[in-house]
Amino acid sequence: MTGQNRKSRVVIVPCSGIGKTYGTVSREAAYDVIEDLRPKETQLVALSMLVLGDEAARAAVAQNPAITIDGCKLACATKMVKESGGTVAQDFAVLDVYRRYKQFKPQGIAELNEGGEQLAHTLAEEIAGIVDKLAVGGEGGQNG
Repeated sequence: MTGQNRKSRVVIVPCSGIGKTYGTVSREAAYDVIEDLRPKETQLVALSMLVLGDEAARAAVAQNPAITIDGCKLACATKMVKESGGTVAQDFAVLDVYRRYKQFKPQGIAELNEGGEQLAHTLAEEIAGIVDKLAVGGEGGQNG
């Protein structure tokens, strides 16, 4: 799971805001990146595993650059990566992305509406761009 026998992979840590639209957008964006856009360069680490202190999850964030996707101002994903000994190469806040793409108004929780799906995909594409920079740049890059 940690990818220790491979080159460094970028860890994606999405919000776990269950029951919240922006939390769902963050998870859908993460799945889009790790399953479709950059499956060889990334791996998912569930926020809940960091909260529980899971050794493999902590090792993954400690040994690889991380991209966090937060659904609200509490920034739980970003905070937990840092508290787990990881380095946040880039953090994304769904609300900030929505402010740039207001035409994609997300609604729904268990299932996102079309706007929510479009917002998640747009966010995933931005994340994929950061993954590309990290893969080329090697160690973590900079925020921005």
